[in-house]
Amino acid sequence: MINKITSWFEHKAFGVCEWWGKKLGINSTKIRMYFIYLSFFTAGSPVILYFIMAFVLENKKYFKPYRSKRKSVWDL
Repeated sequence: MINKITSWFEHKAFGVCEWWGKKLGINSTKIRMYFIYLSFFTAGSPVILYFIMAFVLENKKYFKPYRSKRKSVWDL
């Protein structure tokens, strides 16, 4: 039962720590633990940052500007 809950949170709950883990090459479990420790020491203020990052990750297609693909640097 605990393994099912853990795997659901790791794969379904926003995915912010997992995304940071892939970008930084760090295990996502360590990132979650550091996030929890940081939340205790700073009275929960990283939770707001976490929800902002989750919102941006869920809607990242709207935050990326439209870019035309150029073949080289000199093509304008």
